[in-house]
Amino acid sequence: MSAHAAPSKRLTLGDLAAKKQSGEPIVMVTAYDFPSAQIVEEAGVDMVLVGDSAAMTVLGYDSTVPVTIDEMLMLTKAVRRGLEKPLLVGDLPFGSYEASDELALATAQRFIKEAGVDLIKIERGGTTVDRARALVNAGIPVVGHVGLTPQTATSLGGYRAQGRTADAALAVIDDALALQDAGVSVLVIEAVPSEVTAALAPLLRIPLIGIGAGADADGQVLVFHDLLGIYAGGVAKFVKRYADVRGVSVAGVQAYADEVRDGVYPAPEHGYGMPEAEAARLRELLAER
Repeated sequence: MSAHAAPSKRLTLGDLAAKKQSGEPIVMVTAYDFPSAQIVEEAGVDMVLVGDSAAMTVLGYDSTVPVTIDEMLMLTKAVRRGLEKPLLVGDLPFGSYEASDELALATAQRFIKEAGVDLIKIERGGTTVDRARALVNAGIPVVGHVGLTPQTATSLGGYRAQGRTADAALAVIDDALALQDAGVSVLVIEAVPSEVTAALAPLLRIPLIGIGAGADADGQVLVFHDLLGIYAGGVAKFVKRYADVRGVSVAGVQAYADEVRDGVYPAPEHGYGMPEAEAARLRELLAER
């Protein structure tokens, strides 16, 4: 485990606040199943997001919009079973919270009761601020999300950086401050110029987690499949690939296929044997037939 690995106890929101206060960066990553949860657990990350990015990286949809509550719950429950120390964040999918406070509360309660999440994540400012306030008032910790919000990327002009003019940057900052005032515990800011994050960070009392938003946030988050090079699709400019898991995996399966076709696998050491007496007895029984 890394020298910077998380402590052995289960992390809390108080621990995140302490990290922000001391200037210790917060490490957040996505995970979508039991094996990936075990990997990020052993790596010592602080927060794990079961993001609706699973729609594309795991389920094969062309955007985050089609993924359902039941699909997200299935993935989130699998991740919960693989985690001990990091805080677990459940991402509410598109259409599961926007319409009313009651809908948001009912969906969030399912993620808490059925999947055991520690926090709920919702996107955008605007009416989402009301949804966030309702969840907080019900005792549910919330992660807000501003800047590029994939669930509404079409209305933002596609998957592109936000806040690139002074007016647009101010709108992102206002959304962030409104979410803080609504009581969210953590804020994610995605795909904005570094200057926006640098201007916002001193205004926040809560931890700010960046993704494609520069180094002035209190922590960073990346998608598991992007940073490990698993996902075959294109990646954003801000993604750094730390491994080529897909390349290694393809090479491994190709080697297996070649050995099967060449008659190399399975070799005798890959099989099971019978005591000679039992093998002889089997031959006798078959001969009697």
